[in-house]
Amino acid sequence: VMNPFGLIQIGLILLCTTSISSLQCNHLPVQQRKVIEKSLQLLDKMGKKFPQQCLREKMSFRFPVQALQPRQKETVTVAIEEIFQHIFYIFSKNLTLAAWDGTALDQFQNGLYRQIEQLEACVIKKHTRYCWSKEVSRLKLRKYFQKIDCFLKDKQHDLCSWEISRAEMRRCLQLIDKVTRKL
Repeated sequence: VMNPFGLIQIGLILLCTTSISSLQCNHLPVQQRKVIEKSLQLLDKMGKKFPQQCLREKMSFRFPVQALQPRQKETVTVAIEEIFQHIFYIFSKNLTLAAWDGTALDQFQNGLYRQIEQLEACVIKKHTRYCWSKEVSRLKLRKYFQKIDCFLKDKQHDLCSWEISRAEMRRCLQLIDKVTRKL
């Protein structure tokens, strides 16, 4: 049998963790901007300047900007979480030919992963997920990242395909940055 004092302690711990996580969620846009800024720096640090020989292979993936058009703050947050998951997925496989700085790549991946966890904790799950899953935006985002994934596979994950993808992720993060500044 638990004594009343033990219950009070548990209650206080729960209260504190709830208020800490809601505090983190209130500062999410500020935190996201920092993560994006750091991610952009790491993307630059990972590789050198865009290789000249890759210029002729340039690809237009056409990011679905409407996925980030703020109707509701939550919907945009869910979209951003989804984007981070796709970027994390792309940058966590077949990187052998990328010839990037390993430390910067690890930091980039870790930062994205932490941000995904943070976003998942903050997003009002059921309601937003339900609304979001019915949206065309989600499908367009998937298609966009599939295009990048297929491009990498078609080029057998060679140096140029990775450099083009890295440049594309940079554009993608810059778009998210623009949106989070407006939220």
